[in-house]
Amino acid sequence: MSAASNSNESYCTFTLASDVTAGGLPSEEEIAKQLESNDPKTKRHALKAAIMAMLGGEAMPRILMQVIRFCINSDDKPLKKLCMLYWEVVPKYQEPSSDEVLRAASGGQPVQRKLLPEMILVCNALMNDLNHPNEYVRGSMLRFLCKVKDEEILGPLIPSIKACLQHRHQYVRKNAAMAVFHAHRLHGDTLIPDGPELIDAFISAETDIGARRNAFLMLFNESEELAVQFLAKNLDDVGKFGDGFALLVLDLTRKACRRDPNQKSRFVRVLFQMLSAESPAVSYEAAWTLISLSNSPTAIRAAAVTYTNLLNSQNDNNVKMIVLERLEKLKEKHSKILQELLPDIMRGLSSPNPDVCEKVLDVAMALVTHKNVADVVVTLKREVGKTTQESSDSSEEKGKVYRNMLIQAIHGCAVRFPDVAESVVHTLMDFLSSDGGMQVIIFVRAIVEKYPDLRPAILTKLINTVDEVTNTNVMCICLWILGEYCETSETVKDAYDTISAQLGEAPFIVQPKDKKAREDAAAAAAKGPQLVTKNVVLADGTYATQTMYSEPKVNTAQDNTPNLRKMIVGGDIFLGSVVSSCLTKMCLRGSDVGLDALTVKSMTVNSLLTMCGIVKMAEVTVSAQKSSLADCSDRVTLCCRALLDPKAKAILKQALLSEGKSSFAIFLKSVQGKEGKEKEESKEDVVSTQADDLIHFRQLKSLTAQAGDLDLDDGSDLARATGYADGNSLLTNELSHVYQLTGFADPVYAEAFVTVHDYDILLDILVINRTPNTLANLSVELSTMGDMKIVERPQSHTIGPLDQINIRASIKVSSTETGHIFGTIVYEDASTQEKGYINMNDIHMDIMDYIRPATCTDEVFRSMWAEFEWENKVAITTSITDLIEFLDHIVSSTNMKSLTPFDRKENGSFLAANLYAKSVFGEDALVNVSVEKKDDNDGKLAGYIRIRSKTQGIALSLGDRITSVQRGLPPKKE
Repeated sequence: MSAASNSNESYCTFTLASDVTAGGLPSEEEIAKQLESNDPKTKRHALKAAIMAMLGGEAMPRILMQVIRFCINSDDKPLKKLCMLYWEVVPKYQEPSSDEVLRAASGGQPVQRKLLPEMILVCNALMNDLNHPNEYVRGSMLRFLCKVKDEEILGPLIPSIKACLQHRHQYVRKNAAMAVFHAHRLHGDTLIPDGPELIDAFISAETDIGARRNAFLMLFNESEELAVQFLAKNLDDVGKFGDGFALLVLDLTRKACRRDPNQKSRFVRVLFQMLSAESPAVSYEAAWTLISLSNSPTAIRAAAVTYTNLLNSQNDNNVKMIVLERLEKLKEKHSKILQELLPDIMRGLSSPNPDVCEKVLDVAMALVTHKNVADVVVTLKREVGKTTQESSDSSEEKGKVYRNMLIQAIHGCAVRFPDVAESVVHTLMDFLSSDGGMQVIIFVRAIVEKYPDLRPAILTKLINTVDEVTNTNVMCICLWILGEYCETSETVKDAYDTISAQLGEAPFIVQPKDKKAREDAAAAAAKGPQLVTKNVVLADGTYATQTMYSEPKVNTAQDNTPNLRKMIVGGDIFLGSVVSSCLTKMCLRGSDVGLDALTVKSMTVNSLLTMCGIVKMAEVTVSAQKSSLADCSDRVTLCCRALLDPKAKAILKQALLSEGKSSFAIFLKSVQGKEGKEKEESKEDVVSTQADDLIHFRQLKSLTAQAGDLDLDDGSDLARATGYADGNSLLTNELSHVYQLTGFADPVYAEAFVTVHDYDILLDILVINRTPNTLANLSVELSTMGDMKIVERPQSHTIGPLDQINIRASIKVSSTETGHIFGTIVYEDASTQEKGYINMNDIHMDIMDYIRPATCTDEVFRSMWAEFEWENKVAITTSITDLIEFLDHIVSSTNMKSLTPFDRKENGSFLAANLYAKSVFGEDALVNVSVEKKDDNDGKLAGYIRIRSKTQGIALSLGDRITSVQRGLPPKKE
């Protein structure tokens, strides 16, 4: 790295507090006068003001000699630090004349830098500090020299820097090693050509951890061979050299092995030694390095063991998520090795964070095989059992979400491996009355259809537990299962008696006196405790006033009404229709399974009375399902005709008893087929190895590995022959995030490379001076619109003729909202002293950088849809004429996932789908697409897209995104 060619460049690595600017900065004369004061506090204040003024563009040439005369020899420590800051920003070279600049710009002799004469005194003062008897003065000066880039200033100080390498105090030696590294990196050939040899001798005798680490950093960057030699001599002691040294060794390993794969065997021993390091950072980096360098099963297994140990030993949830992502990547190519470690991965379920548990289950479920499914199911059942314990342990605190995840995982195991279905279904049925009852009953419904041998036991368990169900939707599915799959006389009779007992006798209407009592109790409870004041006689015969709270009496009588009857009496019309259908199926099947005619007739009569009571309830009760009255009446009428009319019974019996099960079986097959297709589509095509690429045959290589060591290249020839690829270039993705800020004809050209890291946006702005003049005090002034805050503002710079610099800026994002970054480039022409302003183009931050596809159940989607208050309704205006094509376009353009299954082969005129996504900030985005293809509108699509979210920003931003992309498909690339 060469020194900066611009003689006017000024820089500062510190940020000063702005308290000195209160009331305005003093003038140059005032600062010079204050520096002559004997009070160190006054001097500090004046020097701060001088530094702030110079950073703002003021030259202040008189101040340099004042600082040299009155501040340079002071023993005041804060003043010494301010002097170091002043040496950073002060101009150190004479300004070139305009003739010299023009001559250099036209191709003549380049401008020669001339050091100011005053700098000789400054160098002498710096040398005095380097030879100071106080070690902390020496150390701070060595740290300061790491920021000096001028060869003329560093040159006279090199002997003193070398002498500091032999100082008795480790603080001085540590900073001296960094100063040698800095000087050799900038001016190694001229100032300190023997730097690597000097540091090599220094590190061999050094005992301090920090000094050894800095010395090895110098060797690693400037003389890699010497670093490797030192590492080879001290392999056994690497663990004692500290974490910083170990991380440098890993960097050296990656750098050397990627340049020359034959070097891998030299680092095997130290890599495996670092896998068991006490520092989690070192062991994690060692595992990652091992995986990046080798595909051998031994190396992969050792790295995977390290990852699982980190997963179970670290308490930080961020560390756990990072490790799980590494395991997920490792699973794609080395699943068989991870299957051996599946029990250790499952131990991660002990985390109290549900996100970590979800990630653990995602990784674990992909590794389940016939060999380990039994152990996995036992672990999952044990975790489900923990969620029911009345304690304050971590599993209980995770609550409903964790229980649902476990039930879904068990469901997946039972579907893939029928052998374990019987062992889990009875355990899960105990949770029908819990929060995860819906997931359990859906699982039971699928098991009953797929495995006929398990039906008797499941139906018996369901009949015994149906009285515990409190959720309406769960009750509907339970009744449907009993109506469809009770096919023996015992199960039909038991199920009918249980349902009849749960329903009770008609009517299913709240009686007036009961209704009045409930209203009175509710009104009394609403009033709450009342203040009552009365006079009392005390023990000594005197009177007193007593005030107390009087609470209404609580009715302690238990309500023994069955849950099913409560639901029906409460006005659930849809449940009443399901009950009618279930009873009708049992009555129709009674004669087929061997029940006597008297029993069947009694069942029919009771069923008719029950159905009449349900219709009466639907007509009288005022509820949210009042609109379903007509459907309920039609359904119950159909059931009554099937029981009373022999002709209707002959027509409807087959449809009622068989078509429901057959339709459900077809549905399960279609769902399974779609899941298989999605898995195949999600698999990425692995790029094959090129035909003319070399293949390394391990057997023909020289024996570079030492005896007893492992060759890290083991298996690489097989991996290349099978088409292994390291990954594609990210150049295309990077170019899509480059924004042009100014025009090609502007005096200053600027473009920004935008990098989005979740909550942070990093701007790397390239600024090019296209004029033959020096531009002084050039600054990029940025502003933001939206929930964005500039954390690090760019400082001003001086750019030489036709020169360029890179300026960085950091912006913090607080929510998912479309934002804009805009600003102005301000500069001053050094030759004409004219100021220039260039307005930059806006940088539009796309909401798609924060949106990630996600999935959830229909119940969770509906609950969030009802809860979220912000809605954005977008009318559909598009040139696309196909419903499926339009939905795919919306899904791909918004990074969302469709939750609604549909058949692409079906041709319909209407489509409704639910889409779901999550932002990196944890915000949920819900979208409902309702689109219709109208025949009277030339086949154009019409409808609405409704967006709901908890915050206004994501609803508006996502609506703007959909409005901009819905009009048509993007042009296809040829």
